[in-house]
Amino acid sequence: MTLDDLRVFVAVCRAGSLSAVARELACTQSAVSQHVKRLERETGVSLLERRPRGVVPTHAGRVLCDAAADGIAGLDSALRRLGDLVNGDSGTVRVTTGGTTVRHFMAEAVVAFRQRHPRVNLEFRTETSSRSCFDALAAGHLDLAWVTLGGPVRGIEQRRVVDLPWVLAVRTDDPLARRARVEVADLAGIRLIRLPQNSTSGARLDAAFTELGVRSSSDTSVADWDTALLLAELGLGHAVVPALPGRRVPDDDGPLRLIPVPGLPPLPVGWAVRRWDALSPLARTFADTVADSVADSVADSVADSVADPVADSVAASAPRRG
Repeated sequence: MTLDDLRVFVAVCRAGSLSAVARELACTQSAVSQHVKRLERETGVSLLERRPRGVVPTHAGRVLCDAAADGIAGLDSALRRLGDLVNGDSGTVRVTTGGTTVRHFMAEAVVAFRQRHPRVNLEFRTETSSRSCFDALAAGHLDLAWVTLGGPVRGIEQRRVVDLPWVLAVRTDDPLARRARVEVADLAGIRLIRLPQNSTSGARLDAAFTELGVRSSSDTSVADWDTALLLAELGLGHAVVPALPGRRVPDDDGPLRLIPVPGLPPLPVGWAVRRWDALSPLARTFADTVADSVADSVADSVADSVADPVADSVAASAPRRG
């Protein structure tokens, strides 16, 4: 049993496919299978169950996968910290997040961090959802994940940075565009541009609508907040999205109006890591830099809002480092 055997086995369990892991590792499916077979010979139990569309771990396989994943993540973290000790202030910080997150949440922080640590290598890996970010983080190849916070995830620690209030994006010629704020009841019956059902932000918004008794129709869905805003601008419907850093709320300029919806529970976003106490000093510094920048930027975005509950909720729910 080798470390490579365990790494490959964990990757297969997460991907649910031998061929997918073979493509990722640029090797043959037979080579991937040999790693699993070697583990099965040494443990004396079947670790994978073959299905028509891939594989799933058996009960014994899940036990080994969980233990191996925890051990590999800890080892990788230790090796990176040793590398930072050797390299001094020239290590690497590895971050995973959604496609538009760096622009909205990290732009100023990346510049500030680079100015203070010019020799540090920043690596960004794009994922399509918070769930994918959690999986990539648990795989042990990354330091930090910027996510929409959800329920507890085994082996992952989450830390809230800021709560984003929701806004309604409408064209300036829409009857709702003249409002200073939109009540939840006003959302009933609107044609909504939906966020992905598999996204944490989309699920939280749907849950809030259900709890508040809001019914809306939808014939358009998008993969990210920016696309929702673009389609709203094109007149394909209304978009309920978080108040993103750098955008004024309300927004009196341009073809869109962004109107606060203070009756919706805000969206918590922040960092996820395997273990905060195991983060390298450089990764912790980057996380703190982003947290400070985001808290300031979101507060500034709503500073001119005429809807005091929105501005107050952001100011009150923007924790700093700690």
